[in-house]
Amino acid sequence: MGFNILTASGDKDIYQGMLIEYTVRPLFGIPLHWQTEILKIKKPEMFMDKQLKGPYKIWEHTHLFIQKEKGVLMKDEVKYRLPFGIAGKMAHSLIVRKKIERIFNYRREILNKLFKENGNNFD
Repeated sequence: MGFNILTASGDKDIYQGMLIEYTVRPLFGIPLHWQTEILKIKKPEMFMDKQLKGPYKIWEHTHLFIQKEKGVLMKDEVKYRLPFGIAGKMAHSLIVRKKIERIFNYRREILNKLFKENGNNFD
């Protein structure tokens, strides 16, 4: 997948100020270190993380959990910008956007599998 979480959380809940370390392979399979910090938590509605070190010029990811009649809607809001100006914009349209979509599609597949194993529908 090109995206590995290195920080072992065990059974601990996330907390404001928590640092999470990753290895990502954004281009040509070259591994890069990525570090995000949990900036804000409002349980059970949302949490937000921001890149401290990594491949993006800007990365802010808000995870929203919206109570619905038949369950919870999980929604992501991602604000990001690549470095390198025009070259970064070209890399985004040719490679990076598709990689980000694959990461979120993969997460959706995993959540789908987990919910179905527990007798719930996820879609």
